[in-house]
Amino acid sequence: MSNEAQESQLSTGSTGVEAELQQINQLLSSLNERVSRLEENFILVADLHKYKKLQDLLSSGDFREADWETIRAIQAVTGEPDVESITPDDMRRFPCDELRVIDNLWTTYSKGRFGFSVQMEIYQSVGGSLDSTISQDTKVIEHFGEHVGWRVEDKWLKCDDLNYTLEATKGCHPSRWWNSPFGSKMTNFFFNRLLTCGL
Repeated sequence: MSNEAQESQLSTGSTGVEAELQQINQLLSSLNERVSRLEENFILVADLHKYKKLQDLLSSGDFREADWETIRAIQAVTGEPDVESITPDDMRRFPCDELRVIDNLWTTYSKGRFGFSVQMEIYQSVGGSLDSTISQDTKVIEHFGEHVGWRVEDKWLKCDDLNYTLEATKGCHPSRWWNSPFGSKMTNFFFNRLLTCGL
């Protein structure tokens, strides 16, 4: 076989390999999309009726209403009629699996910008730890508030004044849940629960 014929055969062979690789890449891309859809549904398996509305609101980008729905979901788990009735002790016993489902929904639909695990990471980055939750360290909470956009010039903002888009500060939401009548005590108990649950 001449050199030209060999080169032509090699060229044709490499084109065939490239075409096969493109087909494999398309197949992998399609599989990734299907896996993503399955994962979205899987995180709701724990309790579909409790979290479907939250998923719908988050997937449509309605973070303001999803913030309210997060409170309703937490109330459903605790069995309390309103957020004011949920005590720090309720949080100490709050099921880790339920926290993970809520967190997964927020992190998934915010592209990793919002969620309890995102807030936990920021809390730890400003010095938060199990020790600071036990000692009820309010300074760490204030630093956390500044980092997530809840506290400006030494003042706490009202939830209605927060930005409910993906342009909001990383970790800003969910936010209303944290506005408990128990104040920093609830914040410390909740961070303690997030830490012990490994979020």
